[in-house]
Amino acid sequence: MSQIPLNTKTDAKPAKKPAFHVIVLGPTGGPREDSVTGILVRSTATNWAPESVVAVDAGTLLAGIIRLLERYMPDCTNDEGVMTSGPFQGLELPNKTPQANGAHVFRELIGNVLITHPHLDHIAGLAINTPILEAGNGPKSVAALPSVLSAIKNHMFNDIIWPNLSDEDGGAGLLTYQRLVEGGNPRFGRGDSRGYVRACTGLLTKCLSVSHGRCKQRYHPESGTHHRIGSTVFAEHQLMLPSRAISVDHTDGSFYSPARSPRLFPSTNKEPVMATVESSAFFLRDHRTGDEIIVFGDVEPDSVAQEGHNKLVWEAAAPKVANGKLRAIFIECSYNDSIDDKYLYGHMCPRHLVAELSVLATKVMNARNGNFGEKKRKRDSIFPVETGSEQVSPRSKRTQSTSGDREPRSHPADYFEIPQIPKVGGPDFGDGGDHADVLESPDPESWVDTKPLPLEGLKVYIIHIKEHLTDGPPPGEQILKELKEHGERVHLGCEFFIPSPVEGIWI
Repeated sequence: MSQIPLNTKTDAKPAKKPAFHVIVLGPTGGPREDSVTGILVRSTATNWAPESVVAVDAGTLLAGIIRLLERYMPDCTNDEGVMTSGPFQGLELPNKTPQANGAHVFRELIGNVLITHPHLDHIAGLAINTPILEAGNGPKSVAALPSVLSAIKNHMFNDIIWPNLSDEDGGAGLLTYQRLVEGGNPRFGRGDSRGYVRACTGLLTKCLSVSHGRCKQRYHPESGTHHRIGSTVFAEHQLMLPSRAISVDHTDGSFYSPARSPRLFPSTNKEPVMATVESSAFFLRDHRTGDEIIVFGDVEPDSVAQEGHNKLVWEAAAPKVANGKLRAIFIECSYNDSIDDKYLYGHMCPRHLVAELSVLATKVMNARNGNFGEKKRKRDSIFPVETGSEQVSPRSKRTQSTSGDREPRSHPADYFEIPQIPKVGGPDFGDGGDHADVLESPDPESWVDTKPLPLEGLKVYIIHIKEHLTDGPPPGEQILKELKEHGERVHLGCEFFIPSPVEGIWI
């Protein structure tokens, strides 16, 4: 797919010395299997040392590395075997062929694989690539939230779908699972790095849960696997649940990974029959400078989610934007604004992404003014409501779309209307409304004359774009156009980019 070129000159000479080097191996969300999500990140201070690279998701991994090496070898290699340009600039190549050097990068340089969620377009490369690991080097770490690793363990590396290559349950020992604490482990780190754990040499990480749509499977931490909603594991009176009740349904799982933890108290007739598909946002922190980036997995807007978690990510990010430590966000925007909310299927489109970034902008302004974290009375949003969208209070339950709703529009090759940005109201967090009193609607008019603008200096890189595979311009062009228009309208101040899969990004 032809990608929108990144302005490398802008990124090559930032105001601050680059702290991160990012290579987007897979920028799309399918349907082609050779360019789905996979990102490499390293600290520029590590100089390609062993285990100095972390992979965030692994839909595309070894194949993407080899593809880039084939493109740049041997024209961009000096007499000492060092890459002089391209995404792997500065890397000393120990072998003669792209294939052998790709295996070297995978075996020796990638110290950890972070998985945002266990959908195939984010883990397929991990399964296919892992057999080339050498047991003598020790197992390669795969880090994720417990529900994600449960799905990978029980439904991929299970000796049925794929051999058990992990070091659990008598496996081959090529991989080891690192179960992360959602929101960070407070027993690790000090000061601003509290809660962060080692991602690779030079980088630390902290993982927050986000929502990626709905499914009929929910993760149960006691059984360590997924079960259908309504099964004996999620009976009405869960405090009386005997151990054998868990074992009754232990095979009834799915690789879909829902929300963090089930309720421990009796449910009611209003309990949703669908669970939230759990995805992740990884904060990556450069150990030397303290600068950070965020890499999201697939994510949906809080305004349409059954359980909205993005607000918590923005709360953690806002002080870092305010003090200039958060340099970039990598986040999906799968569709353009022609998509109806009911057909997002757990993804973003420009109107919703800008609405989410407006929530971040509001919290950044609060942080700058010294009142970050204070509870505020909600204001009416200046954003008009999208036609057909229903806004509900934080304590209300959302209704499901019916078959009588209008049909989805096709891709707008011959027509397109810029939609209104949806109102950013209070989502149902599924906790009885405990968050309702701390939500406030973004008010861009309050910062229109602010200098700098709330997100000025922040770079937003768009990933997971769904390809059309039709004649005409690539879908990213329309998505980028809409993002820029919406962003200017609400005075965010951030820059939007679509990364090229053949260029490195220096941040």
